[in-house]
Amino acid sequence: MTSKQIERRESETVQTIGEIVRGDRDIFPPFLYEAYKSTIRRAPRMPLVEVPLTISELTGPGPLISAVTSEDADLTRNSSQGEEAIGQRIIVTGQVLDENGDPIPRALVEVWQANAAGRYIHKRDNWPAPLDPNFIGIGRCLTDANGNYRFLTIRPGAYPWKNHHNAWRPAHIHFSVFGPSWLSRLVTQMYFEDDPLFFQDPVFNAVPTDDAKRRLIARYDHDVSMSEWALGWRWNIVLKGSQATPFENNEEVRK
Repeated sequence: MTSKQIERRESETVQTIGEIVRGDRDIFPPFLYEAYKSTIRRAPRMPLVEVPLTISELTGPGPLISAVTSEDADLTRNSSQGEEAIGQRIIVTGQVLDENGDPIPRALVEVWQANAAGRYIHKRDNWPAPLDPNFIGIGRCLTDANGNYRFLTIRPGAYPWKNHHNAWRPAHIHFSVFGPSWLSRLVTQMYFEDDPLFFQDPVFNAVPTDDAKRRLIARYDHDVSMSEWALGWRWNIVLKGSQATPFENNEEVRK
């Protein structure tokens, strides 16, 4: 399948593949983006099949929420090894908002990322960069009454990924946001405004417009920085609407 086979409805702001609706074409990347070679095999080729929902899918992640602790949001020390992770400490914070700009309280926000050398703690990540035994690269927290989340972590490194010649992923942090049910999980990536690798990254560039791309980029915020401790980055997550954060999946617009 080529990109020319992706039907675009000129009269609507959606992207479709057959009967699969991807969402606002100015915000959400298509399932098939040829420069991102993994999508060639992953992109759906037939309409999706509706599957009856189970009770567990319709109920929220209650046990997960009840088990979240403040230590979960400190990726510099949550490895339980007793030592601090190696790398430049950063604070990443922001709000989770709805389409009207209203905060979403008690949303479950999860993150995962590479270490300071650009390596994940995963058996299939075996490029020759050092592992940090004190960094597992995962964390989670609940938004407060004003929709705020906050993580203390280390700035991830870039890493090679063989999508094309001399291909390097920009530094990024993966985010997952859970709403009131398992079906309302949204997954995205946060980037840093000073990164030099945006120009050649097909994951980032699959997002259709410059305006939508900007909504994936965190900005440095000196007021968030802690003196002699950590630099601060601010990034808001908008769940729906014309200012929505581009997500890797968008169940609400699938029909």
